[in-house]
Amino acid sequence: MNLDHNPDRPEFWDGKGCAFCQTEQFDQALAAFDQALSIDPTYCQAWNNHGNALCGLKRYAEALAAYDRAVAIRPQYHQAWFNRGLLLREMMAYGNAIESFNRAIEIHADPRYVHAKADIGLKQQLIET
Repeated sequence: MNLDHNPDRPEFWDGKGCAFCQTEQFDQALAAFDQALSIDPTYCQAWNNHGNALCGLKRYAEALAAYDRAVAIRPQYHQAWFNRGLLLREMMAYGNAIESFNRAIEIHADPRYVHAKADIGLKQQLIET
């Protein structure tokens, strides 16, 4: 049996939630991620994706808490650090966003992470002038 198709596994519900996110059905996505987390509350991918769905609903404080939970469970989870940085940038908390991007870059030097960090530097310069 393929474990990804087993509703007793968090991966099953996480996959469903991601599919709902892709079609911007964020409420349904949250329900799926909640189901994944009820099976395994330490499943950091579901916490990260839960944050993504909450961002889609503009529930930013809750999204930040979800990203924080993901990186608390797995501190080397660069995608959650990156998503956390994107959210903080959206909230104009640039200093905290840079810290999150720095963590993501330290773990995995993805060019998207470097570009996002550089973008904040430009935004800060515009604000200061």
